[in-house]
Amino acid sequence: MDLFAPIQIFADWVVKIFGLTIDSYLGSALNFFIYDVIKIGLLLVLINYLMAVVRYYLPVEKIRDILASRKWYGLDYLLAALLGMITPFCSCSSIPLFIGFLSAGIPLGVTFTFLIASPLINEASLIIFPALFGMQTTIIYNLIGIVVSIIGGMIIQKLNLIKYVNPEFLKFKGKKELKKGSDNNKVPFKKLIKFWWDEGFKITKSIFLYVVIGVAVGALIHGFVPIDLIQKYLSSREWWVVPVATLAGVPLYANSVSVLPIAEALISKGVPLGTILSFMTATVTLSIPEALMLKRVMNWRLLAIFFGITIIGIMILGYVFNIIG
Repeated sequence: MDLFAPIQIFADWVVKIFGLTIDSYLGSALNFFIYDVIKIGLLLVLINYLMAVVRYYLPVEKIRDILASRKWYGLDYLLAALLGMITPFCSCSSIPLFIGFLSAGIPLGVTFTFLIASPLINEASLIIFPALFGMQTTIIYNLIGIVVSIIGGMIIQKLNLIKYVNPEFLKFKGKKELKKGSDNNKVPFKKLIKFWWDEGFKITKSIFLYVVIGVAVGALIHGFVPIDLIQKYLSSREWWVVPVATLAGVPLYANSVSVLPIAEALISKGVPLGTILSFMTATVTLSIPEALMLKRVMNWRLLAIFFGITIIGIMILGYVFNIIG
């Protein structure tokens, strides 16, 4: 059951109200914009509210200290990658949970492992891939995806880049401050509800404009970039095609399910599998809309490092499949 189906129905209805068809460039762009703004907006509100509740009840400082000080031997990164695997989010939809982890004090590298893994390894790569590409390709792709997300997170953690995160997203009003002025240090439940809402909505409001701008850019690209143009430049088997395919996919924005028909069309045209996976993975994992949203959370230096590490990982994935294919 698709929980976001009512949003899609509403987006389809609005397109029809304007006298457009979903198959047209403008209709496709408008449909994409309406659907993603509402979907990501709701996810922002819901996840930020839930994370405010979690941060209130969990000993955040203790958890943070445990994750930061103990020898986990990569287990924390693996758990973050596996969490990303089971969350069916695109690159932009992963950002609310990423922000929640940051504000909860989870180490930066672990949060970035989730941010890379969530769109990269998902329901499409687990369920739909076997039918399209076979079980061997599915297993190798997902294993490489987990490794890329873990190594990417570890590198970011090792570089100690927390100073490049907007401090606004690292702050959280604790229980002690909230209990001031309350009788017997017991906070009324009504006050807690308001507190959680205020904390969650504060983060939502601070980033929502960037969501709208980012999705608008993604909608224009989604609606007006023809598939024939992409196919023309990806059919070659030269070494430079994988980097071109990866970089061509970065400006685009789509979820894993919607990009699979494009991948299937490219396969039928003789485009090498590794090139297709590089293009598809870059489209799903990275995007201009995602960059615009993340810019609110971090500065350009950290954003560039995150994109650079992920792009290199995707290129490696593409070369591996072109070699074994």
